[in-house]
Amino acid sequence: MTTLADSRARLRLEIEGAVQGVGFRPYAFRLAEALGLAGRVRNTRRGAAVEIEGPPDILEEYVRRLWAAPPPVRVLGIHQRDLVPLGRSGFTIAATAQDGPREAPPPADLALCLDCRRELFDPTNRRYRYPFTACSHCGPRFSIVEAVPYDRERTTLRGFPLCPSCREEYEDPGDRRFHAQATGCPDCGPRAELWSSDGAALSRGEEALGAAVRAIRDGKIVAVKGLGGFHLLTDARRAESVGELRRRKAREEKPFAVMFPDRWALAGACELSEAEAGLWASPEGPIVLLRRRNGSPIAENVAPGNPELGALSPTTPLHALLLSDLKFPVVATSGNRTDEPICTDEREALGRLAGIADFFLVHNRPIVRPVEDSLARVVGGGTILIRRARGYAPGPMPLAGAGGAVLALGGHMKNTVALADGRRVVLGPHGGDLDTPQAVDAFHRAVEDLPRLHGVRPARWAADFHPDYASTRFARERSEPVLGVQHHHAHFAACLAEHSLDGPALGVVWDGSGWGEDGTVWGGEFLAGGRAAVRRFAHFRTFPLPGGESAVRDARRSALGLLFEMRGKDALENLEWFSENERRVLFRSLERGIGCPRTSSAGRMFDAVSALLGVKTISAFEGQAAMALEHVAEEDGGVYPFALQEGPSLVVDWAPLLEALLEEKRGSVSVGRISARFHNTLVDVIAAVARRAGEKRVALSGGCFQNARLLSGAAKRLSVEGFEVLFHRKVPTNDGGLSLGQAAVVLAGGGVSCV
Repeated sequence: MTTLADSRARLRLEIEGAVQGVGFRPYAFRLAEALGLAGRVRNTRRGAAVEIEGPPDILEEYVRRLWAAPPPVRVLGIHQRDLVPLGRSGFTIAATAQDGPREAPPPADLALCLDCRRELFDPTNRRYRYPFTACSHCGPRFSIVEAVPYDRERTTLRGFPLCPSCREEYEDPGDRRFHAQATGCPDCGPRAELWSSDGAALSRGEEALGAAVRAIRDGKIVAVKGLGGFHLLTDARRAESVGELRRRKAREEKPFAVMFPDRWALAGACELSEAEAGLWASPEGPIVLLRRRNGSPIAENVAPGNPELGALSPTTPLHALLLSDLKFPVVATSGNRTDEPICTDEREALGRLAGIADFFLVHNRPIVRPVEDSLARVVGGGTILIRRARGYAPGPMPLAGAGGAVLALGGHMKNTVALADGRRVVLGPHGGDLDTPQAVDAFHRAVEDLPRLHGVRPARWAADFHPDYASTRFARERSEPVLGVQHHHAHFAACLAEHSLDGPALGVVWDGSGWGEDGTVWGGEFLAGGRAAVRRFAHFRTFPLPGGESAVRDARRSALGLLFEMRGKDALENLEWFSENERRVLFRSLERGIGCPRTSSAGRMFDAVSALLGVKTISAFEGQAAMALEHVAEEDGGVYPFALQEGPSLVVDWAPLLEALLEEKRGSVSVGRISARFHNTLVDVIAAVARRAGEKRVALSGGCFQNARLLSGAAKRLSVEGFEVLFHRKVPTNDGGLSLGQAAVVLAGGGVSCV
């Protein structure tokens, strides 16, 4: 006799990826009901698990549609096992499994979704103008989670018990807040207050929002507690308000981000493609670099001398309400002092932002960890990340390897921390530069936080070769085994890992500086090999860098180093940048090689050319001279000569390039055309070395490839010549991607003991 169970199959599906706090369980539930399948879904410490029963062909369809779950769900793997059919009916969401290692990555914070935005401005909705509304597709996650699996009782919202109405929504499979952990309403959720600069509560709720709006309209600076920390807000149209914020924050020229109330306001200030508009309004909600329009209402001193603006959407309901009431764009910069980490606690902010903010708009939802705004731009129709934080971190990526878990500590600048277990890697958010005690303290907390959150004790640590990096010093003070990874190898490996490749490939790794294997400062590198090991196939001809690190901000020194290498003492003639005494001191240093480390840095070459052309000689922030050189480039097809010299490594001699460039500068060629030809020549260099290397794949990495003109030009040229081109989309090409590369190298068996 045939039973019901005989015509059915039953599967256990273990799902890995970003599947907690992003509506995966409600999706799995509704999909099962739509297909008439029975079973259950629950969070596990590894991700999610589904036990599903029904006709075999329908089960196949179910699995296929799980793989295609809509964003923000991101399925990385489904492990399938056959079970004995039970003949049961109905589908449920079961309690979270508590057994096993805590491997499920916590979900990323997500920007306000369209459904919640509609409710926010609907006078008939019970969440009308409630500044902390959220659902299964938006709201705080990574910034509030204390442990995984991600459930409400393991977040800072556990102190806000759901009211009967919210509880009913939470338990209703047909409601979009079904199992939405961050849900709440005016009756049971967090609340806002406006404080004076001395911490006195001035108003609450709707009155607090109204008072903050009036203060910003009056040109004041208001510190606003958001998802992952504080923003400093002021009128972006008012130059005097922006100037006062610069003065108080001690931020001379580095651009501020601007938050726009809607797409129409954004389009009135910036040129906007559909891809850029989509990125600006995406669930990740990064700051998007856009070209400023002529006649833009944004004050010039928001981004002095810069044709681009960093545009941000109102990513939380609190920001959406403020911007809707203001009806004009505001500066929205990180709530910190220059070079310090972002403030997350309102009491801490009163002290650290004293003298900067006039008022504090705060709330009582605690923030567990700081999460900055991400920064992105569109290149070649797709997104590239410059800073990976809110909306993207700690999103998991596959990363295979052996030998136990690895904790990678990143670099000194744009620090990130990564944890890899041999199957995948999770990257913590952007932590900034480790130049202040506060930043180093925040780094220490991040190092402790990531393994604790996942319940993993790393078997090995990975760090940069550079002995003076704060991250490397910290690693060497620990008892765990530490493996050093050369800076540019880590960049190269990060690009390979992002594309799930081991090698072989040619890595073109250009940046400002990195400790080389020979003790010199590398930065214009061509590496052949893969994740486990590389050899230095080629590099730029080295030159002295007078003053060493001081040349990072003083582009004149990079220019002098190039000229001295090419012309000797004659380089000092006609250099009006320096006084007679400075010339004498600098020449003595160059002649004796004292305080003048040799470098192959492509980044310093960009700075040097910027200075030689009079574009930018002194940078107020890292990379400003190179950015300015990119911005002045015109459309031009010309190139300059260069030479390839044989040796243990192929050497790219830039002297013919520089001689030709200076000759055109003395002539009538415009700075814009010279800049274009310089960029074009660098693309020629990449193609020429790639042909010599003979690898079919070419990976582009390092901070220089934040330059959209260089990146798009090189990628197009290499593709035309038949190469497979790899560059970063998911992690920054700058030092923000180093931790991924360090983990990738160590898991592949590379790295050198730092004991």
